[in-house]
Amino acid sequence: MIIAHVNPLTGETQSLEAHSIGVARYASGFTESFGLSHTAFIMGLLHDKGKERATFQSYIRAQAGIEDDEYPPYNYEDKQHAYIGAALLQGDSRHTALRMLAGYQIMGHHTGMPDYTDFEKKIKCEIPPEISPLPEIKHLDSTNFFVKKYNGDQTAFLKDYHHLARVLYSCLVDADFLDTESFMSPQKFQLRRKTYNLETLLPLLDKHFVKMQQSCAKTPLNIIRNNILQKCNEAAGMPTGFFMLDVPTGTGKTLSSISWAIRHAIARGKKRIIYAIPYTSVVTQTANVLSEIFGRENVLEHHSAINSEELTENSGVKLATENWDYPIIVTTNVQLFQSIFSNKPSKCRKLHNLVESVLVLDEVHTLPHQHMQPILDALKAYNKLFELSVLFCTASMPAIDKSSEWTDGQSNELDGIENITSIVPEEWELHKTTRRCDIELLPSPMSCDKLAQKLCTHERVLCVVNTRKDAKAVFDSLPDDSTSIHLSRMMCPAHIKQKINEIKHRLHNAGSGPLRVVATQLIEAGVDIDFPAVYRQESGLDSILQAAGRCNREGKLSQATAYVFRLAKKPFGDIGRACDALNATFGYFSDGIPDWHSPSKMHEYFVQRYARCATFDKANIKTLLYRGRDLMFATAASEFKLIEDAGASVIVNFGDSQSLMEQWKKGEVTYSLRKQLLQYSVNVNMRSFNALMVHGAVEEFNGLYFINSDKYYSHKSGLILDNVWLEETLII
Repeated sequence: MIIAHVNPLTGETQSLEAHSIGVARYASGFTESFGLSHTAFIMGLLHDKGKERATFQSYIRAQAGIEDDEYPPYNYEDKQHAYIGAALLQGDSRHTALRMLAGYQIMGHHTGMPDYTDFEKKIKCEIPPEISPLPEIKHLDSTNFFVKKYNGDQTAFLKDYHHLARVLYSCLVDADFLDTESFMSPQKFQLRRKTYNLETLLPLLDKHFVKMQQSCAKTPLNIIRNNILQKCNEAAGMPTGFFMLDVPTGTGKTLSSISWAIRHAIARGKKRIIYAIPYTSVVTQTANVLSEIFGRENVLEHHSAINSEELTENSGVKLATENWDYPIIVTTNVQLFQSIFSNKPSKCRKLHNLVESVLVLDEVHTLPHQHMQPILDALKAYNKLFELSVLFCTASMPAIDKSSEWTDGQSNELDGIENITSIVPEEWELHKTTRRCDIELLPSPMSCDKLAQKLCTHERVLCVVNTRKDAKAVFDSLPDDSTSIHLSRMMCPAHIKQKINEIKHRLHNAGSGPLRVVATQLIEAGVDIDFPAVYRQESGLDSILQAAGRCNREGKLSQATAYVFRLAKKPFGDIGRACDALNATFGYFSDGIPDWHSPSKMHEYFVQRYARCATFDKANIKTLLYRGRDLMFATAASEFKLIEDAGASVIVNFGDSQSLMEQWKKGEVTYSLRKQLLQYSVNVNMRSFNALMVHGAVEEFNGLYFINSDKYYSHKSGLILDNVWLEETLII
């Protein structure tokens, strides 16, 4: 018997034939909805063809202690097997289409899809004589697929091919993992969720809305929120496509978008909902909100800080992070898009579960401009190939539509998306009916001390700055008393939550005294907070409106003002370019008081902002992957990074972190404990992390880094790094 696997606990063997058929059936099922089930079945049959080689059979028998006279003792010869199925295909002129659709996938099913240079080199390796020839393959479904999806347009197909290749790869590697797991670890396999039905979740959401309506007063703002929700519900039955929910901050965007998503999924036969968000903290917050509505058993939270490969427990939730086989997934943009452009099995495994799904992209204006073209092209390809519906959610819709008019002389135009359907009609003019404050530009740059003096003229005020360094500087300029609160990502999530709860409590209690909060952009996303006055450091128009959304948020004041100020040191880099675009949008403020809230001005701002981008394809994906041949999967994956310095997370000494750390150190490496520990984590760039390591401040246990000493953490301002403060404004 040709052996594929040996169960180390039972000693049972799985034949190569049984494994190959099992993988083929899984892969075929995954691809059935988009019309390549026969191709996937053959790919599954051939993926482990190389295990027929004698050296591999000697190896697997030696590992399991099986003596077999048919195979000589294993002597550490080459036991590689993945390339053989691909090499057989390349050497068979009968199967041109199959070579294109299955070669890279078969060769890379363990180590990752390679660059074409490595692929071409590997398929030229000698095929051992004991490998049986390919079976006769009478027909494939790829021709019908090509005609149906592209109507013979080869150029368009070649541009999208790498996405098709990756999803087929996803189908193969997930099928391989699942069939192997069902034989090697049947108890673990049984923990995986087998079925779910989105229709059973809708009554839970409707019940939540009924409770909300019963408890909320019928204020003008709440009436607008309800109107937006009803419009989302009405639009849910529309055909698969691209949609946008472009509504002002504080109008109930999150719940309205999930209401649209689940109703659209049911109406159009979608399998799941993926909710992607730029900020890890908001992922956790949104996952908690949705879990309260739908139950934790229906909502999966997944981001870089939750690494399934490092966890020892076997649970349905932990296993679902591997392939996203879940009804609702809440994740980060980084996790989503770096998986879409990855070449590795662990990252790509989830991609086939984007097929026939609904993707909600929240805060879409934060997508990195330097990678915008391949991101938009990916969304268009997944929509065309795999029936993915996409909802863009934002209070500041960027100029990503095909009809955007670019400035004269712009040589690097963005190829946008055609036919984005707006759910809320423009004639509603929400930017007018929901306006709760004026925005005023302060004319002269000021020092941190002068800004602090201005803040002290207000009884209650929020000040939002661009960087952690500026937040610390302004906070240190305020009186050192209980009237001031600092908020930045130098503080761990549990600390931030504690401070936000304190802020909300003091805002709701008139006799609690003065309150002056200095914060970074973390306050601008997912934080429902209401100040009578807001100061926002000069930045992009989208950021300014996000901060202004925290001024008179509930509309209880007849008049309120958000002030835009400049510090003495002009912002540089991306924020500096955003400031230049803002000034150009409003004619350098030469025409009097601008209409900051106007959607047309927001569109003009993004056109100006994009005109200042050196490239929309920093990773050069077009050259690496759009030609349909000579593909560079590995190079593209390494080049495509939404965040250049993702940094490292450290667990700080705050709250219950010490006792949780002791559990982790003792080997309790579980999904639930990791989630608890992440509430005490701070993300730092690698330069600062290395400095902490040099000073002996950090210990590593089971994949997590701990700072035990409390001298590195301030209960006022968070992690102390000897004045090395981070400039990043986004984290994974």
